[in-house]
Amino acid sequence: MKAYVFPGQGAQFVGMGKDLYDSSSEAKELFEKANKILGFRITDLMFEGTDEDLRQTKVTQPAIFLHSVILARVLGDEFKPDMVAGHSLGEFSALVAAGALSFEDGLKLVSKRALAMQAACEMQPSTMAAIVGLEDDVVESIVNSIENEVVVAANYNCPGQLVISGSCEGIDIAVEKLNEAGARRAMKLNVGGAFHSPLMDPARQELAKAIDKTKFQSPICPIYQNVTGQAVANPEIIKENLISQLTSPVRWTQIMKNMVANGMTEYIEVGPGKVLQGLLKKVDRKISTSSASVN
Repeated sequence: MKAYVFPGQGAQFVGMGKDLYDSSSEAKELFEKANKILGFRITDLMFEGTDEDLRQTKVTQPAIFLHSVILARVLGDEFKPDMVAGHSLGEFSALVAAGALSFEDGLKLVSKRALAMQAACEMQPSTMAAIVGLEDDVVESIVNSIENEVVVAANYNCPGQLVISGSCEGIDIAVEKLNEAGARRAMKLNVGGAFHSPLMDPARQELAKAIDKTKFQSPICPIYQNVTGQAVANPEIIKENLISQLTSPVRWTQIMKNMVANGMTEYIEVGPGKVLQGLLKKVDRKISTSSASVN
């Protein structure tokens, strides 16, 4: 069974999507439509901008979404998923690729999400840290013991790799404690805020209004959602989980394990980078992995 997976923030690179734009009239049309919807030429920044341009939240999230969704669209009849999933932002790409959301609605939601997250980051200084080499329950126990600061487990990326999220002070305390507990690595990330934590609640409320007004349909196959790690096909449940996503952890380890348990034999990453393929190798090295490409 084929699983198509879609990357999240951090996978961007200068030049992303240009090969699609140059080689496919369908891709070019969708990129130009995106420029009009967003109100600025995101293609200029994607194809010829700087790393700094692409790091702007209002650019990063739509850029990765567009690269992933347009690539899936250009695959045409080759795109035949038995299951899909997307890491954080990638969940929106997966929903559009699987037909649960229109291209236009998906892009508008991603743009709204990016701006709302940026605003939430500006309300309170916050950050994230990657923890490598400790069991999940050890990390959870330590972050839960920190008082008077917001610190939570945010991204369960693969066995032995967990990202925590919270206030700057809380993350500093957690990193020190986790290093003392024997983490192979516990380091702060260069991000603008505490994604997938309670500090994103203002963004969640903003995005919830937009999601409630957006039409969702049944996807062509189940989508394994970040909030639960479980396969979902009901549009109403998909919407509820999508609203909860900004303040809840990304359960990617659980998603990969559930996909394997449910018969996945092929794992295809759609979009920039190969991060998700690397994560699966920590769960099951026997599964075939590849990057989607257009001949």
